Amino acid sequence: MSKIRKKYGKKFCKYCANKVETVDYKDLSSIKFALSERFKIMPRRLTGTCKRHQEILEKAIKRSRQAAFIPYVVDRNNVVSSPFDLIK
Repeated sequence: MSKIRKKYGKKFCKYCANKVETVDYKDLSSIKFALSERFKIMPRRLTGTCKRHQEILEKAIKRSRQAAFIPYVVDRNNVVSSPFDLIK
């Protein structure tokens, strides 16, 4: 039998690579990479973040939702091409 090779590289935590200790809830440019197009929190297996930074990101996302920087729900009737354009 021949070996099956993976076509993708190993995912790594970009926060560990940049030596980030905390993620600010007001810094939406770093938070938006952990959100889907419907502003759901993406899992670790898709983003590649480590467990420690995923927990920090979740807390920052929840705080920014509470402060109304990020919406809880995206409107289905008013569909936009990229919801991240609305975030400044």
